[in-house]
Parts: sequence; C-alpha cells; structure tokens
Amino acid sequence: MAITRNVKCPNCGVFNKNSDYCKNCNTLISFEKKQEQKVAAYKEEELQKVKYEIENPNLAERLKKHSFWLYRIVGWILYSAYLLVSAIGALIAWFIAMVAAG
Repeated sequence: MAITRNVKCPNCGVFNKNSDYCKNCNTLISFEKKQEQKVAAYKEEELQKVKYEIENPNLAERLKKHSFWLYRIVGWILYSAYLLVSAIGALIAWFIAMVAAG
C-alpha cells in the first residue's frame, strides 16, 4: 500500500500530492530535499572556511616561510610566543579545574 502525501505549498497555497515541487509555482516543498540542501550548504560553507584558512595563514606562519632570514627569525619568535601564551593559558585552566574539583 502506497502512502499518499498531501503537502500544502507555503508559497501559493496549492495542495500537492506525492511531489517534491509545487505543481503551480515550482517551489520546493519536500522536507527531505530541503534538509539535503541545508546539509550540502553547510558542508560547502565549512569547506570554504578550511580553504580560506589554508590559503591565508596568520602572520607568524607567513613570516616563518619568508625568503629573508630575519623575517623567518621574527616569525619563529612570534610563533614561540604564541605557543608559550597558549601553554600558560592551558596550565591556568587546568589549575582552576583542579581547585574547583577540590
């Protein structure tokens, strides 16, 4: 036994039977297709973010790969300072968690 779906188009108000698009205005009315489009758009957005991060590194990363030796040294110093600040922050967060845990 086939299941009949009657879906009202949110755009024009016409009831459609077993279709993904409205027969009157061609608006997408299928919930499954809308979810698929949202997932595809989300994946594409995340992919664009990753591509941007790869193509546009931060200042320290760019300086570490510079052709002039002095800039490379400055890049490594900035990178080391960033790592040191991150390690100190992680240590403080760990200490606060241990104190809170009792």
